Amino acid sequence: MSAAVGIVAGTRHVSPTARNLRVFLASRLAVGATVVTFAFVLMALFAPLVAPHDPNEADLLRRLLPPFWMEGGELAYPLGCDAIGRDILSRIIFGARISILIGVAVILVATAIGIVAGLAAGYLRGWVDVAISRVVDVLLGFPYLIFAIALIAMTGPGLQNIVLALAYKEWVIPCRVVRGETLAARELEYVEAARALGASSRYIMLREVLPNILSPVIVVSTVRIAHVIILEASLSFLGLGVQPPTASWGSMVADGRSFMLEAWWVSTFPGVAILLLVLAINVMSQGLRDAFDPRFQR
Repeated sequence: MSAAVGIVAGTRHVSPTARNLRVFLASRLAVGATVVTFAFVLMALFAPLVAPHDPNEADLLRRLLPPFWMEGGELAYPLGCDAIGRDILSRIIFGARISILIGVAVILVATAIGIVAGLAAGYLRGWVDVAISRVVDVLLGFPYLIFAIALIAMTGPGLQNIVLALAYKEWVIPCRVVRGETLAARELEYVEAARALGASSRYIMLREVLPNILSPVIVVSTVRIAHVIILEASLSFLGLGVQPPTASWGSMVADGRSFMLEAWWVSTFPGVAILLLVLAINVMSQGLRDAFDPRFQR
């Protein structure tokens, strides 16, 4: 009896989610990247509590104050100050809010549109697939940054306009992923069974196909957050992003262009923040892909 119990216990069913999560946690690099990513998120959420100073408080007496370890630096301003005496660390902390907010907002809007369009194109086929695919092809023909610059030039800078301008083309990425997965899923047995039982196309797409293709969509969307953060920083660097005095990493890098030789810290530290967050998101998404996408499981 004890041997039988041991066999049953040893062959206990483990859910796919638990198994995938175990694979993800086994990757120290992916877990470390996740910790760094969530550290940035928490920093952004609790910026007023974490930041040592008001990010917009200027004092010309602290103009281009160096980091605390350099001669003339002050421990109260550990990363130094910019050209008008604002604390760089505080502005980096508050700038994380803008980058993460825009990245998440754009991906949520774009993924929602991409899922609907991709499901319709992949399952309904026919003229619906042709129309959506041609729109996707046209949008992919435009360079992303130039396309966003043109839209913002027409609508004007601002948080809402940036989100809409970036989401206007970003949806084509999840759309192509969902369409490809749907084309494969629509021929599987469980979809054929639902169709034979008289289920509507809407029911099959939302209840049968969508839950089974979400893993690659989530992975792709996570990767694209890093891409959107870089695009937002690029727009802010060009002066088309969130307008001053709101702290933004891209505008902070641009502010230090004229002082690179005498005050390298003004541009360097915001650039390092962009590098760390984007790298952490990319490594985390790589771990998610290896764990949750069956095509990459060993």
